[in-house]
Amino acid sequence: MHFRNRLEAGRRLGERLEYLRGQDVVVLGLPRGGVPVAAEVAEALGAPLDVCLVRKLGVPYQPELGMGAIGEDGVRVINQEVLRGTGVSDADLAGVEERELRVLHDRAARYRGAAPAVSVAGRTAVVVDDGVATGSTARAACRIARARGAARIVLAVPVAPRDFTRRLGDDADELISLHTPWDFAAVGQFYADFAQVDDDEVTACLRRAASRHRHTVGAGSTDREVTVTAGAVRLCGRLTVPEGATGVVVFAHGSGSSRHSPRNRFVAEGLHRAGLGTLLFDLLTDAEEADRGNVFDIALLAGRLLDATRWLREEPDVEGLAVGWFGASTGAAAALWAAADPGARPAAVVSRGGRPDLAGPRLAAVTAPTLLVVGGADPLVLDLNREAQAHLRCENRLAVVPGATHLFEEHGTLEQVTELARDWFTDHMAPAHV
Repeated sequence: MHFRNRLEAGRRLGERLEYLRGQDVVVLGLPRGGVPVAAEVAEALGAPLDVCLVRKLGVPYQPELGMGAIGEDGVRVINQEVLRGTGVSDADLAGVEERELRVLHDRAARYRGAAPAVSVAGRTAVVVDDGVATGSTARAACRIARARGAARIVLAVPVAPRDFTRRLGDDADELISLHTPWDFAAVGQFYADFAQVDDDEVTACLRRAASRHRHTVGAGSTDREVTVTAGAVRLCGRLTVPEGATGVVVFAHGSGSSRHSPRNRFVAEGLHRAGLGTLLFDLLTDAEEADRGNVFDIALLAGRLLDATRWLREEPDVEGLAVGWFGASTGAAAALWAAADPGARPAAVVSRGGRPDLAGPRLAAVTAPTLLVVGGADPLVLDLNREAQAHLRCENRLAVVPGATHLFEEHGTLEQVTELARDWFTDHMAPAHV
C-alpha cells in the first residue's frame, strides 16, 4: 500500500476511524508531517484539531535515527536500544535534548499563539502522525495525552513497521495502522510525495480546522465546560447551544456512565445538527459514585436532574428556550420520576434502553410527551417498557429498533436512536412548552 501524499493518507485514515464520529474526540497531530494527516482525520470525524508537541531526539551523526523524544509537560522517552547500538554519550544526549527543548517552546508559541491547548480531559485523544518508525515520538505523544487526562488514547497512522505494537507497548489503548509491511525501512518509502512540511503549513492546517469546527458548531454558539449547581453539590458538565437553537436537551446518563458517555455524545452531536442544544452533566460527584447505592437511587438522581434544569434555565445562553430530557437506563427512570414533579415542565422526554418501570406509580403523573426507545433484541427491557407504557397518561410512543441489544452497539442502531430522538424533540420543542 502506497499513498500519493499526506492528504490522501489522512483521508483514508479518517475512513478507517469513522466509528469514532459522534464521540467526544480530539485529534492531535504530531508536527510537522503528522499535522496535514491529522487535519484530514479531524475533518472526517467532525472533531477539533490540535498539535501534540513532541521533538525527536536524533542521533548526532544520523539525525533521522531517533534515540528518543521529548514533549510538552516534561514528557521524556529514551530508546535504550538505539543508545547502546550507536554509542551516544550522556553529554551528547543532553546537548540534543537542550537544543530540541528550545525548538519545542518556539513552536508552541508559533502554532498556538496565546490560545491554550485544546482540552483532552475525559475525552478520546486520537494521536496522528504520518507514520511510525522507532515509535519514540508516538510514545511521547501518547504519554502527553495521558498526563492531560485523556480517557482513552487511539494512536492512528497510515504506515508502521510490522512490530509497531510491540514498540508502542501499552502507551495507547488502541493502535491502528493502515499498512504494516514486512519490508519497512522508512516512512517516506510509502509516499509518492513526502516533501517536508514547514511551520506555515502546520499553522494553516490548524487555522482551517479551527474555522471549520467553529462553523460546524456555529460562530454564535456556545460550547463550554460548566459547573452545574445541584443543591449543595457542584457537578461537571458541558453545555453546547448552536446558534439559533430551538431548545436544549438535558442528558441523564445511566449507571456506570458519565457526561463522557460515547453513546450519549453520539446522540448529542445529532441533536446539534438539528439545531438543538445539549447539556451533558454528571449526576453524581466522584465520591458519591463510589457508593453503588447512589447509582440506583432514582429519587436522588431525579432531584439532580431537576436542580440541573433549574440551573440551566437561569443561564443567559438558553433564555427562553424549551428544555427536554434524554435519559438512558436508570437515567431514563430518573427523567420520568422528575417529569411527574408539577414544577418540572419538560417539553419532552426520550428514554433510550431505559427502565421506566423504576419510576413506579409516578408514571401516571407524567404530562410531558414521552418517547420510549428500546432494542428489539433486548426482550427483558422491552417487556418492562411495555408494562410502563400502560401506566402513562401523557402523549407517548414506544419505538422498537430492530436487532438492537441493550447498548445499541449494532451497526446503524444508534443512528436510528438519534433520528427518533431528534424528530421527537423537534416536534415538541415549541415556545409554548417553555
